[in-house]
Parts: sequence; C-alpha cells; structure tokens
Amino acid sequence: MSPRNKNEILLQEVAMNDGLTKDEYDALDEINSGSKPGRASACVARNSKRLTGLKFLAYGKDGSLALTEKGQQTLFLKRCIDGLRAISTNPFAPLAADVATFLGKKGHIARNAAGDGYEMTQRGTESLADIDATAR
Repeated sequence: MSPRNKNEILLQEVAMNDGLTKDEYDALDEINSGSKPGRASACVARNSKRLTGLKFLAYGKDGSLALTEKGQQTLFLKRCIDGLRAISTNPFAPLAADVATFLGKKGHIARNAAGDGYEMTQRGTESLADIDATAR
C-alpha cells in the first residue's frame, strides 16, 4: 500500500532513509534531553560527526551541540513509530500525549470503546506494515 500523505511518507523516511543505528538515536535523544554542559558523553562523541554531516545536529557558537529541526522531527517520528508498535502488541501501552494526539489526528489509532486504551485502525495497521516492509 502506498503512503497517503506527507506524514506517512515522513514515517517511512525515518524508518529507512538515513539508516540511523540505535546508538545514533540514543545520541540524538541524549542531546534532546539536555545533557550536562561541558564534555559530551561517549555516545554523543562517537556519533556527532556523522549526525552533523546528515544535518541532525548542529554546533552552536559556543561549541555545544543542538538538534536541528530535522533531528527533532526524526526523534518525534521515531517515537510515533515506536508508539504504533507498542499499541499493536498492547492496547494499554502508555503513549506520550503529543504522540497520541498526532497518531489520533492522522487516523492511525483510536480510543477503544472503554476509553482506557487505544486500538490500531486499519490505516495504522497498513502504515506499520509498510514501514516494516520498507525496513527490511
């Protein structure tokens, strides 16, 4: 099934195009969470050159690393993909409010009848299948 809109295309791009490793995602997440000023952690130091080359990170005037808009979008969409996977296996999996709102607006998940969890819609199931098929 082909992507229906820009957001589904972005979800697929995050899943594949740049081929980021778990370690690189961890480095992005560490920078996003506001690591301590001063020396970068080993994870960030190992991955900063490639991530700046791919335009996920940028150096500030003071030499500190910050996420670019592309980096922020990538982390958010990865959280959305992880949220879809979590809901597909456990309808009561906790989702961050921004992820739940985004996936709900895009029609990938819906509140279940009892209102205490989420269920995948057909669109969400198809999108996750597309992402998994593209990732292999």
